[in-house]
Amino acid sequence: MRALSITRYGGPEVLEEIEAPEPVPGPGEVTITVSHASVGLIDALIRRGTLAEYDYAPKPPLVPGLEVAGTIRAAGPGSGFSAGDEVVTLTLPGMGGYADVKLAPAALVVPLAGTGVERAQAVAGLANTVTAYLSLTEAVRLPKAARVLVHGALGGLASVYPEVARLLGAREVVGTVRRAEQVEAAKQLGFDRVLLSGDLGELAAERFEVIVDPVGGGLRIASLDLLAPMGRMLVVGSAGSETAPTVDSNAVWGKNIGVVGFNVGGFLAADTAPARPAADAVLPLYTDGRIRLPVTVLPMAQAREAHRRMDEGEAVGRLVLAN
Repeated sequence: MRALSITRYGGPEVLEEIEAPEPVPGPGEVTITVSHASVGLIDALIRRGTLAEYDYAPKPPLVPGLEVAGTIRAAGPGSGFSAGDEVVTLTLPGMGGYADVKLAPAALVVPLAGTGVERAQAVAGLANTVTAYLSLTEAVRLPKAARVLVHGALGGLASVYPEVARLLGAREVVGTVRRAEQVEAAKQLGFDRVLLSGDLGELAAERFEVIVDPVGGGLRIASLDLLAPMGRMLVVGSAGSETAPTVDSNAVWGKNIGVVGFNVGGFLAADTAPARPAADAVLPLYTDGRIRLPVTVLPMAQAREAHRRMDEGEAVGRLVLAN
């Protein structure tokens, strides 16, 4: 089968087509004929070598892509699926989505038949929506009527937090973006207010029970002062910084605040049981149209172009590759 591999660290040119053996599902597994594969920031971070020093990050050569949509090609014993079923995956261990066929644990596969949700929308957003849900129910517990601040509001993960937080009882969700021309697009995603991350001082008199930070850098440190007593900062990425900021643990102690990391891949690798209940909880957000993400679909052969757009900051919404 065809696949696209990150052959070494570097720019988009290191993505090269390879021939790989087609996987065969074992018990509790399925193979999926891939029609759509998500392009995530993590794919680019791994390709660039940003995460090279961390043991948890996959190393080249590898086939990127954490989520796919398509149809069941073959179903292993006990998987609960049949050939031809239309499905989307949640975040998969081991990546491998930029390919003709993907092996997946059945516990991380969600049926799409009868939902009315398009594959491109499903692969672009469902896994991130499940991530947001699990982060607010497992990593931290969102208090009722909480106020939530989300940085990098236009990012793939950040963009689904408004509806997920409301589903869990939040009363206000505020977003930040880097540039003034991004404000209106972020408001369309359901944020109650959107401001520039450089204008964080405008929030100096406000406090938030949860701050979601997929950005990192100095913004992370500056935001700690906006946490309410017993508030939690939820670290879900580092899109805006290649170096990890240092948090003053004495300040965390003295202010009765917390900083919690959540990596859904590692979480579900340890235990897949929470995955499907979380998917069942958030899928109505798509069937009801409460979440509809801006998605750009490119042919799989244009994966280098997709990565170039990410590197240049030209991507609007999610990028998806189609076979």
